Amino acid sequence: MGIEKLSFLPRAVGVKKAAGQPAVSKVSSEWTWKDRLGEIKCRISSFRMRYTVSPGLYAVGEPSVESDVFVTANYKLSFDILRRELKGLNVWIIVLDTKGINVWCAAGKGTFGTNELISRINETNLHNVVTHRRIIIPQLGAVGVNARIVQQRTGFRVYFGPVYAKDIPAYIRAGHVKTPEMRLARFNMLDRLVLTPMEINPAMKKFPLFALIALVLFGLQPSGILFKDAWEGGMPFLIFGLMAVFTGAFITPLLLPFIPFRSFAVKGWLTGMIAVFVLMKGIELWYYKSLLPLAAAYIFFPLASSYIALQFTGSTTFTSMSGVKKELKIGVPVYLTATALSLLILIIYKLSQWRVI
Repeated sequence: MGIEKLSFLPRAVGVKKAAGQPAVSKVSSEWTWKDRLGEIKCRISSFRMRYTVSPGLYAVGEPSVESDVFVTANYKLSFDILRRELKGLNVWIIVLDTKGINVWCAAGKGTFGTNELISRINETNLHNVVTHRRIIIPQLGAVGVNARIVQQRTGFRVYFGPVYAKDIPAYIRAGHVKTPEMRLARFNMLDRLVLTPMEINPAMKKFPLFALIALVLFGLQPSGILFKDAWEGGMPFLIFGLMAVFTGAFITPLLLPFIPFRSFAVKGWLTGMIAVFVLMKGIELWYYKSLLPLAAAYIFFPLASSYIALQFTGSTTFTSMSGVKKELKIGVPVYLTATALSLLILIIYKLSQWRVI
């Protein structure tokens, strides 16, 4: 992304430039290959936590003292999507310091908020940049901004723009009036699919530890750890572990509206239970010659899928903060109890193999 530092700002006629006023950065509405690569990297890895732009004032096109002012987060993908949709327009962008978090999440966390907006308006001397007193923030950032306080302390009236940046040109042409469609936050299958890599990655980072525990547990014998026993006994559980990640982080988010019940935890448990049942037929877990591993698998893996699915709550329009807290309050004790119970069952299974009990 090419950023050009301008040494001056357009200002209202008769108003002198304030001493020490920072220069504005001019930015293109066109994406480079680096921007596209960055989008891919932040979609599939923790790179997104470092994918930021500097807070401050930016110019798209050749904005004047009468041009609109849009507000966004300093998460670079949010910034890039906004500037891309402003192609052909002459506008200002104020970037808030949201610690690299997107608008929606930052509004919930408070970093895309009233105080930061007021501070950024004052730091950029926006009063000397435009003659109007109108500032437009994304509708999804509304939860973090008190429009009345902003107007009282800065003189700028807050307008809540469309949910999607692509609707901004039409919004401007309509005289800053939103249609019902512009107010609607859609969260279709493609939107959910794009988010699944960042649900799969954290779960897969924990998988090696789970695999190690499973292999050691099944391979453990009074004489030591036997590789053959570890592999033959642990492999089905490794497959079930991968299945839990797949159903919790991919299948459940993808089919979210179609799975019964409102609770994410229950949705994840249902998909996990179905997957365990289907997979059990293929793996024939009963070759352990005991019902104990079968019972442990049916207890642990659907709930593992449930736990992973519950992590998707922060990425959706399907729930609220209070709903998430309620699910966690109920779910965490269940997950811990089920994990302990499954482990106990497997220990009993191993002791019975050794003829201790």
